[in-house]
Amino acid sequence: MKATLGTSRLEALLESAHLLHASLDLNSLLGHLLRTVMGRLLASRGLIAISDQDGMRLALLRGLPGFKPGDVFDEGIARAAGIERFFPLGTGDSPAGILGIGRAARRADSDEEAFLNALFGIASSGINNARSHAEVQQLNQDLNRKVQDLRTLLELVHNLTSTVDASEVAHLLALTLAGRWAVGRYAVAAWKDGHPVVRRERGLELPDVGSLRRDIECVEAPLLVSDLPDGRLKDLLQRRQGTVVFPLKAGSSPAGVVVLGPRPGGLAYDESALEFGAGLVDQAMVAFENSWHFQETLEKKKIEQEIDLAAGIQRDLFPAAMPSLEGLDLAARNRPARQVGGDYFDALAIRDTADQTSYLFCVADISGKGIPASLLMSNIQATLRALLDEKKSVIELATRTSELLYATTPSNRYATAILAHIEPATRKIHYVNAGHNDGILIRSNGEVESLKSTGPPLGLIPRIPFQGAEVQMRAGDLLALYSDGIVEAQNPDEIEFGDERFIAALKELAARPAAEMVAEVFERIDRFVDGAPQHDDITLMLIKAV
Repeated sequence: MKATLGTSRLEALLESAHLLHASLDLNSLLGHLLRTVMGRLLASRGLIAISDQDGMRLALLRGLPGFKPGDVFDEGIARAAGIERFFPLGTGDSPAGILGIGRAARRADSDEEAFLNALFGIASSGINNARSHAEVQQLNQDLNRKVQDLRTLLELVHNLTSTVDASEVAHLLALTLAGRWAVGRYAVAAWKDGHPVVRRERGLELPDVGSLRRDIECVEAPLLVSDLPDGRLKDLLQRRQGTVVFPLKAGSSPAGVVVLGPRPGGLAYDESALEFGAGLVDQAMVAFENSWHFQETLEKKKIEQEIDLAAGIQRDLFPAAMPSLEGLDLAARNRPARQVGGDYFDALAIRDTADQTSYLFCVADISGKGIPASLLMSNIQATLRALLDEKKSVIELATRTSELLYATTPSNRYATAILAHIEPATRKIHYVNAGHNDGILIRSNGEVESLKSTGPPLGLIPRIPFQGAEVQMRAGDLLALYSDGIVEAQNPDEIEFGDERFIAALKELAARPAAEMVAEVFERIDRFVDGAPQHDDITLMLIKAV
């Protein structure tokens, strides 16, 4: 005979249905359900287990010490603890849960059984609704967290793009990470060769960067300190309460590290926290790189400005124009291989008498290139100008200049030079060739003579007396003083311009004015090298007797 529900039971069932569906809070629903069943059957022990992906887990307990919510439900263990009856919450092979009660003081008749079955059916749908609501809430919480993470990331990116100071980048990164998880201990270190190490530490001190760079190479991704390979880094961070490590990478090379201490309340850094932190660290790494690049650009620009200034100063050291002397046609030109060079030429007037002036013509090649060579060049010019006032001979001038340079410059700094003292009235040349290229004297009849070396380079060897020589220029003669950048200029096949081409060009052009000759020699060198880079400074001075 089919059981039916009386009026009182129907009213109780309707009231329970209302209560079970009035709240979407799972704990409240389960509490009402267990109290109702235990109260109607006068049972002192009860439990409810809810199904999940791994089976059934205890959700609510009454009168069962030693059990706790979250434990896996085991019917045998529950029976051993005094649970005698089990009711499925729902129908089919996969009920929403199981309700169990201990020994009941009141026996359930058929009508009570019908009431309980109806109650469990209603509860099943209520449980499913509450769990669905909880899942939606969890999804919303996850979504809100993702939105908040994105806002935090965007705010950090905005702040990072507004600064080019690496220290400020480290400060913003540390504050963002610490604020995100309310962390009281943290340390940030970032480095790049040629730049100061950036550090931000609070309550957690990192070792020196030298050892840190070696140790952090083993950390390829964010890791809990407890998961680090056994070694010095792990031991050190554990002693200093470091909890999680984020590596900073420039390509595949370590460029820094972020270490955070424990979260308050014993909260853990889960996978999503590590992922979020890695995103922040990656953005900060871009900002560090931008900051370093900006500093390098500024430094490079500063160096370029200083080089431009040095080049301008050096240009002013060359004579603005060659002197105009009766019976002589003069021209000279210098082209450095870099912005500043190591070649030097000059025409220095020597007041012999009140109405007679002779000239010292000089072409020098300083060892090395760039700024160091240009400094030695200015030193040589200043020395020569100072010594000229003492009315020394060209031999004394070379000897004294060499001694002064040796005493005031490093041993690897010296200069080859040819010093030619010319008396315009007689065209007689007294010269010293200090280890320089031979001067080339082309006679009017085409014969070639050389002004060969008469001593070592200036500043190379101390207390070495220089020898001098004389040569007489006659009408139609041409004297070429030059640096080795002319004859050593190379084309793309690494063939040098050479002495023969140079002398042949001088002979061919000998009838032209000196300025035209100089310009044409430079053009022929450029045509010969055919775009190959200039490796050495080029200087040419021509003196024609007309």
